[in-house]
Amino acid sequence: MAGGERIEQVLEGDCVALMDRLPEKSVDLIFADPPYNLQLNPGLRRPNQTLVDGVDDAWDRFADFAEYDAFTRAWLMAARRVLKDTGTLWVIGSYHNVFRMGTALQDLGFWVLNDIVWRKTNPMPNFRGRRFTNAHETMIWCSKSRDANGYAFNYDAMKALNDDVQMRSDWLLPICTGAERLRRDGKKAHPTQKPESLLYRVILASSRPGDVVLDPFFGTGTTGVVAKRLGRSFIGIERDGDYLSLARERLAETEWGDETTIATTRSRREEPRVPFGTLVERGLIAPGTVLTDQRRRFAAKVRADGTLISADDTGSIHAVGAKVQGAPACNGWSFWCYEENGQLKPIDLLRQRIRAEMRPEG
Repeated sequence: MAGGERIEQVLEGDCVALMDRLPEKSVDLIFADPPYNLQLNPGLRRPNQTLVDGVDDAWDRFADFAEYDAFTRAWLMAARRVLKDTGTLWVIGSYHNVFRMGTALQDLGFWVLNDIVWRKTNPMPNFRGRRFTNAHETMIWCSKSRDANGYAFNYDAMKALNDDVQMRSDWLLPICTGAERLRRDGKKAHPTQKPESLLYRVILASSRPGDVVLDPFFGTGTTGVVAKRLGRSFIGIERDGDYLSLARERLAETEWGDETTIATTRSRREEPRVPFGTLVERGLIAPGTVLTDQRRRFAAKVRADGTLISADDTGSIHAVGAKVQGAPACNGWSFWCYEENGQLKPIDLLRQRIRAEMRPEG
């Protein structure tokens, strides 16, 4: 894999203790699906009197809010230590716990970038009819601090995934059902198994191929499965041996993503900056070259310092492009064209040639 050796670690034990053993600032992305502290009454039944297969496991029970808050702060502090300054963290929760986690995140110095609403296409109905059907969960996406720079956000890739429409903060996705839902003896193997489609968006949006993804509540391994398919290294921590057994089975059947297919559309913000003057000094555009728009309505001559002149108007490719059109603004890279072999081509093609030389190999 480009950028380093693949990491595929599955660790059994307490997440705080095991995160404390990891190197400081060694992780690019954390996705955490902690216990929700649902506080559900046992024996919830449907109208036909059958029992609801809800979450009643010991790992989701806490004595009170104070105990849950202490647990939350402990694992968040451990996660913060291993997260790179350029890394980000996602937590997912329901109305039972997400507000408490949000407070803890902000108290510890994390900066909230977005809250994402996962709208479930097929939520469990409300059987007692005493409140609205709980049809969503909330994810909080954070950088390590307000001033953090360089964190991954693949804006253009997410736009491409969404039919070239900017992706919003409400995601309509189904819960984990059908063949994807793991079962043991005809029952759900894990009560809160997340759908792979949800992790696909999270990992694709906020990491790069070769990055290290950490899941401190690994469960049956969904984060690892998706990370592996997308060419990300991963570390999963889980204290339940039965869940880990299922996770290892899934991972053994999962192939690493091929480097030619896991590449994502690069954000324009990540592209190296290339001034128009660079094209001139590199000899790709000679001083005196006449540029025109695609329809040859306007023309401007290139000057030695990388500015343009058109009649009495001088300035940058953007400023002169705007002036000749009488427009408030103009993207000169796409507006101005040069002629090559009798064909007009946007000057941006020359910029892309230089950018290709500037990118690191692999």
